[in-house]
Amino acid sequence: MQNCRRCISLLGRRPCLGTVSDIRRLHRAATLLSRKKQEANVNVSALFKPVQVQANADAEDVGSELVGKLEKSELLKILNKFTQRREIKSLCSENGLDAYLQQQAFGSFRRYCIEADNLPVDLHIVFSDITQGAGHIDDIFPYFLRHAKTVFPHLDCMDDLKKISDLRQPANWYTNARAITRKIIFHAGPTNSGKTYHAMERYLTASSGVYCGPLKLLATEVYNKANERGTPCDLVTGEERKFGIGEGSPANHVACTVEMTSVNTPYEVAVIDEIQQIRDPQRGWAWTRAFLGLIADEVHVCGEAGSLELLEKICETTGETVEVRRYDRLTELTVESSALGSLDNVVPGDCIVCFSKHDIYTVSREIEARGKEVAVIYGGLPPGTKLAQAAKFNDPANSCKVMVATDAIGMGLNLSIRRIIFYSLVKPTMNERGEREIDTISVSSALQIAGRAGRFRTQWEHGYVTTFKSEDLQTLQRIMAQTPEPLKQAGLHPTADQIELYAYHLPNSSLSNLMDIFVNLCTVDDSLYFMCNIEDFKFLAEMIQHVPLPLRARYVFCCAPINRKMPFVCSMFLKIARQYSRNEPITFDFVKRNCGWPFKLPKTILDLVHLEAVFDVMDLYLWLSYRFMDLFPEAAHVREAQKELDEIIQQGVFQITRLLKNTEASQEGGDVPSYTMRRAVTHVKEPRLPSSSRGRLTERLLAQGLLTPGMLSELRKEWDAQSSPSSSANDTQEPATDSDDEDNYSGNARKVRRKRRK
Repeated sequence: MQNCRRCISLLGRRPCLGTVSDIRRLHRAATLLSRKKQEANVNVSALFKPVQVQANADAEDVGSELVGKLEKSELLKILNKFTQRREIKSLCSENGLDAYLQQQAFGSFRRYCIEADNLPVDLHIVFSDITQGAGHIDDIFPYFLRHAKTVFPHLDCMDDLKKISDLRQPANWYTNARAITRKIIFHAGPTNSGKTYHAMERYLTASSGVYCGPLKLLATEVYNKANERGTPCDLVTGEERKFGIGEGSPANHVACTVEMTSVNTPYEVAVIDEIQQIRDPQRGWAWTRAFLGLIADEVHVCGEAGSLELLEKICETTGETVEVRRYDRLTELTVESSALGSLDNVVPGDCIVCFSKHDIYTVSREIEARGKEVAVIYGGLPPGTKLAQAAKFNDPANSCKVMVATDAIGMGLNLSIRRIIFYSLVKPTMNERGEREIDTISVSSALQIAGRAGRFRTQWEHGYVTTFKSEDLQTLQRIMAQTPEPLKQAGLHPTADQIELYAYHLPNSSLSNLMDIFVNLCTVDDSLYFMCNIEDFKFLAEMIQHVPLPLRARYVFCCAPINRKMPFVCSMFLKIARQYSRNEPITFDFVKRNCGWPFKLPKTILDLVHLEAVFDVMDLYLWLSYRFMDLFPEAAHVREAQKELDEIIQQGVFQITRLLKNTEASQEGGDVPSYTMRRAVTHVKEPRLPSSSRGRLTERLLAQGLLTPGMLSELRKEWDAQSSPSSSANDTQEPATDSDDEDNYSGNARKVRRKRRK
């Protein structure tokens, strides 16, 4: 009846039941609502994987000796009647078994009873009494419930699980921070307003302090600036430690990435930069943790003015107040009245912002074809290469006056830009559910990027912003006229301790499964917080699920900062996890053997992409070396090799146009695909053996990390040894070029699979 009333209100009508059609409509609505509620419950219940129960019968069939043997056919009839009784289903619901769990438990109990040679004596006697008419079928329920709790251990600890995942008061997790009276100062302002400068001045003059930044580049910049100013400062990032005084003498000041923030060390002053990142679907939890957990007399928070309302609401839960200091932009920023229209109109000081590597390559090539040197910056480049490209562009004496970059320039680099030109306003993003979306850039992102033009105290103090396409200009003007939307929620993430407690109660669940259960059972104050996306974590957890690791080590491995779109990095992650599980040291020789050391200058874009992936693998090694020092003993050697690799990548990026030309020249000769074609192919299902020359597929596999040069050499030797005239004929029949490249590879893959089935 309640469902009917709710459906009437949902239909927006008065409950007039005068016609059969009205009654049917209400019945359908009530049924639909009830079904949706049941589906929601089933979705949560389906996360609990049933434990296989072995038939542990008594060594001797005591039950048969006491009351005689049981007929399996009679036993099956009793069990079927038992599962169909309404009273039993009602008792199941009262004990936490919904329809999904009942179905699973009934099936398991039936198999257990039928397949067991000897049932436990008490259960055997109950079944015998029922067959003799001396017992009631409901007498089975206590034994069924005992079995169900063995199959689904969470039935006995559901309340405990809900308590563990109660995230409604995250401020209370940080008792040391709550024990002191903190002064919260919010420096609110746009890019180039001096907000961070004023917070840093207080940081540098304090007796102790910590700077929490979003990027390694920013933390490194603060580390260098503090030590240059005579304030000894240590650097702490996921992959690196540097000391301002000496390794045995920690400095009172620390510059770190926000994830590495210590919530156990007291400071006089803490600075949290780019606080608007607290809403980030992947990393927002780190800003929430720093804001709630830092033990500091003064906490200086820098970011967009739209963050203020959320910070004030969070501070209400901690009993703190926010002092606001507002800043205006120090230089003028003008949205131009016309679009660029053509790359012929690029002038010194211009930075063209693209949202894909493909556009980066295309625009760079076109500008250099017009006789202008280009600096290139995108997210996948090593920090040293980004800084080298920035220095090249900023140097007034350098002939490079134009930059092509992604939104990686939005923070972390000091650039002397006259004009920002948006090549496109459409950017792929990841939503809260981990789904890829393509949409117009947000107001916050547009203002952050556009604000890089016209930096204070540079040769271009008046900044300009426009678009490449005229049809985008009106959209940009509308975006630039807005202010960022106020932040609504801050991110949270399950801790290792919480997941360990879950594992204690659910010892048979995988880490990925534990995370899913936690997220679905957790209680969050959604007026202030949201649960961060855990898809990357789960991806890594599922990748190494078959590798035997302790839970804590498995959790740490899954927190590694890996781009899961890079197959070579993922394959190395798996190899490293396997080596660790065998308790074998991951040495520099291991890295060299698997990454193709020594490194050579890249000749094509695909070579450059592979070197960037190798750099990320070395970052992974260094990240793990600070968490498992015993089994990653050669971090110093890896760091030296990484510096060498950074320099090689720098040289490759300096001549990126030549790499593009080489790639296209090779493609015209039938050796490698163009970078535009390579973009369209994301997965190769069944790679064929390489031919004697390096073909299109070979280059794809190298770029995706599925092959290394060493592996390729070995495959060629095997192929040459096994080649036959028929295979040679097949090779010569393959077309040199084909616009429908992906379909051909899929077709070949299907042929291979058909042969295997035969």
